[in-house]
Amino acid sequence: MPHDATSSPVIDIRGVTKVYYKPDGSIMAQALHGIDVAIRRGEYVAIMGSSGSGKSTLMNVLGCLDRPTAGDYFLDGKNVAKMGDEELSRYRGQTIGFIFQAFNLIPELTIEANVEVPLFYQGVPPAQRRERSLECLKLVQLDHRIGHRPRELSGGQMQRVAIARALVTKPVLLLADEPTGNLDTTTGQAILEVFDQLHQQGMTIAMVTHDPTVSERCERVVRLKDGVVETDVSRVRAMPA
Repeated sequence: MPHDATSSPVIDIRGVTKVYYKPDGSIMAQALHGIDVAIRRGEYVAIMGSSGSGKSTLMNVLGCLDRPTAGDYFLDGKNVAKMGDEELSRYRGQTIGFIFQAFNLIPELTIEANVEVPLFYQGVPPAQRRERSLECLKLVQLDHRIGHRPRELSGGQMQRVAIARALVTKPVLLLADEPTGNLDTTTGQAILEVFDQLHQQGMTIAMVTHDPTVSERCERVVRLKDGVVETDVSRVRAMPA
C-alpha cells in the first residue's frame, strides 16, 4: 500500500534539541541540535548514524521515552512535548508499537500472554485481549506455537512474538531499535521480510540501524551526525514480487 504524500505526518518534530545536564546544572552533553524531521503515514524509514550521532536519543524522543529539551513533537497530530506524564504514557501506549533488539519478553508467560501485556495495561477485557493476541501471532506465522514459552523458541521466533506484541494495540507507528541485532543473517532476513509485509499493508515504520543491508530495504534513510540531520534521502524501493 503506497503512502499518501498528502496526508498529515505521523511524526513531525520541529526544532527539537536534547541537552543532558550534570547534577550541578551545567551541560554534560547536547545530543540533538534543533532537528526537523517529518515522517508521513505509510513510510518505511531507517535512522542511521555512528555511535554518538544522536540516533538513540532521537529514537527515545520519537518513542516518547524521553522529552525534548526544546522544540515540538507532533505524534499523529498531537503535540506530545506539551503533554503531562500520565497523558503521555497513555497516548504512547495507544499510538506506538516498540520492537527492541533484546526482545524483552517475560519468560514465565506463554507467547500469547506476552503479546497480551500492552492490552492488559490498557484495560482491555480478557476475551478481547486473547482474540487480538492470537490474531497478531497468526500474522507473524506463530499461531502453531500457542502455549509455548519464550525459552522454547528460537531467536527469530522470539522476535516475531515481540513484533506481534508491538502490533496488538493497533498502533499508528512501529519503532524498531536494531531489531535484527541479536539474530544471525538468515533469521534477520526473515524478520526484515515481516517488516516488508507490514509496510506493504500501510504500516508506518521507523527503524534505528547501523546495518546498510537493513537500510537498503527502507524507502528513506535519515542519517545523523553530531546531533543534526546530515542527510535525508528518499529512494524508490522495489517491492518484492
